[in-house]
Amino acid sequence: MALSSTSHPSLSFFSSSIFFTTPLRNPKSIITFTKPLSSYHSPIRSSLSTLPILSFSGEKVGETSIDLKSAPPETARAVVHRGIVTDQQNKRRGTASTLTRAEVRGGGVKPYGQKKTGKARRGSQRTPLRPGGGVIFGPKPRDWSVKINRKEKRLAISTALASGMANAVVVEDFVGEFERPKTKEFIAAMRRWGLDPKEKAMFLVTEVSDNVRLSSRNIGTLKMLTPRTLNLFDILNADKLVFTRAALDYLNRMYGNDYDVEDEYEGEARMKRLKTQFTSINLGLVATMVRAKAGLCELNA
Repeated sequence: MALSSTSHPSLSFFSSSIFFTTPLRNPKSIITFTKPLSSYHSPIRSSLSTLPILSFSGEKVGETSIDLKSAPPETARAVVHRGIVTDQQNKRRGTASTLTRAEVRGGGVKPYGQKKTGKARRGSQRTPLRPGGGVIFGPKPRDWSVKINRKEKRLAISTALASGMANAVVVEDFVGEFERPKTKEFIAAMRRWGLDPKEKAMFLVTEVSDNVRLSSRNIGTLKMLTPRTLNLFDILNADKLVFTRAALDYLNRMYGNDYDVEDEYEGEARMKRLKTQFTSINLGLVATMVRAKAGLCELNA
């Protein structure tokens, strides 16, 4: 697999033409695909970035690098767009429901005669034309979930992270720096790291202590995420990305070039086999106990 270290334009809700809800003034700036995405055979690239490491006091104590897989320029926006649309649709509960005129209560009696009233013909009080009547083409419970391949989802997240490395910074672990919950102290730390509290920032840490969580939860522009809660929306919605050293090691390990998805598949298959074996053993034990209980009942009889 060929790899290149060239950088691609930043992907965000404001820079990507895919995420615009209204047409752009210059239609030529919109990326269009003249052939299906499957016909592009561009290799997955490697995006290597060097980031400064800042201490809790805001001083630069070193540098580190992050090497993430990223989609080729021809399909980068499409991959990220598919990932974010899938995330948003899978969050929908799909429980919206309305009643049609056949389901709404009442309306079984004709309200007035057909003729000699001067009014329009009316057969039911529950017609959609009257208040309290049914709803025409209203929503019904449905499943909005969309399937996305695991490799494609992982590539979308790594591409979004790689595009935001220009506005990223690495800080040393600050979990033990807060002896008590204090939002003012957390804002002061953000200013020392060169972050504006009025700008959207995403923090990725491996663990969040109670003091850090309570100190940052009142900052409306801040998202404190862990590897388990890392998602594409918060990555694209943030103006600044902040990682701890441990979080950066996690990204290099899980979204870097050395990660092999096949190992994850093999691990899941192994766990499924073990679960199946455990279930069969339990069923065998239950059957043995049932037979033993039946034998005791025969002896007592």
